[in-house]
Amino acid sequence: MMEQLIHAKNLQTYYGASHILRGIDFSVARGETIGLMGRNGMGKSTLLKSLMGLVKPRGGTVHVMGRDMTGRAPYEIAQLGIAYVPEGRGIFGNLSVVENLKMAARAGTRGQKDWTYDRVLETFPRLKERLGHGGQQLSGGEQQMLTIGRALMTNPDVLILDEATEGLAPLIAREIWRICGVIRESGISSIIVDKNWKHVTQITDRNVILVKGEVVFAGTSPELHARPQLLEQYLGV
Repeated sequence: MMEQLIHAKNLQTYYGASHILRGIDFSVARGETIGLMGRNGMGKSTLLKSLMGLVKPRGGTVHVMGRDMTGRAPYEIAQLGIAYVPEGRGIFGNLSVVENLKMAARAGTRGQKDWTYDRVLETFPRLKERLGHGGQQLSGGEQQMLTIGRALMTNPDVLILDEATEGLAPLIAREIWRICGVIRESGISSIIVDKNWKHVTQITDRNVILVKGEVVFAGTSPELHARPQLLEQYLGV
């Protein structure tokens, strides 16, 4: 049995009177890469925010590293080894690239220091050329690289990446996918949200498709590829 790092059961999440997540079960095992898919407005970001404590579910439970963290503060969940790269990136625009990275540096929950400042710069050579630039001076793709690099500086057990390549030029998007592969090979578990299911399924172990806040598919990448009618119906391809 693989070690479950995140295990959510029967999540019921609302925005006001709107029922967004409807009884979702979702888990992430150690070393596992999961693709979270679905059209816009189907509950993907809400699920991530529910796992991170940014939105408090009205029902169900979220266990992180075996501890019940349902409704707990985001910083408490982050301290258990969960790093979150939000859709809006959330870099500090008034800080330099160096400052954005170094302010996040710490050992992981097991004392691991695999992701050092030097290793992050080796992985993101584009950032190495812009160390003195302020966050607001970077392009969208560079900001995404910085946000992922900053998350890696915390030496997480799980990296959550919402809209990995949204709005990025194809060349930059390819670089982000390369980096996702490097992260997977390093042993960090990850949840990746992106509209490009072909790229997602190249690096994921399992995939989950949401439709109107419910799981309509959960299975391996080969299982998903074997069901083109499902891809067409739920992802519009």
